[in-house]
Amino acid sequence: MAAISRASKSLEEANERAAQRERLRQALPETVDRLKQRHADLIDADDIEAYVALNWLEWHGGGLRLTITGRNVRAQLAPTSI
Repeated sequence: MAAISRASKSLEEANERAAQRERLRQALPETVDRLKQRHADLIDADDIEAYVALNWLEWHGGGLRLTITGRNVRAQLAPTSI
C-alpha cells in the first residue's frame, strides 16, 4: 500500500511540475517584454528562479537575458503565417 501511495505522490508532483512549466511557457513572451522594457522588478522572483533553472533565462552582467533555449521556446509560441 505504501508503494502505491509513493507512486501516487510522485505522479502528483510530476503533474504539478508540468503545470508550472506550461504556465511559465505561456508567460514567457510577457516576461521577455518586461525585460525589454527594463521592468524585471515586475517579474515574480520565484518565476525568475524557475526560468533560470529551466535554462530559459540567464544572469549576464547583473541583468537577465533570454538564452538560446528560451528563444526557441518563445519561437514555438509565436503564431505562424500561412
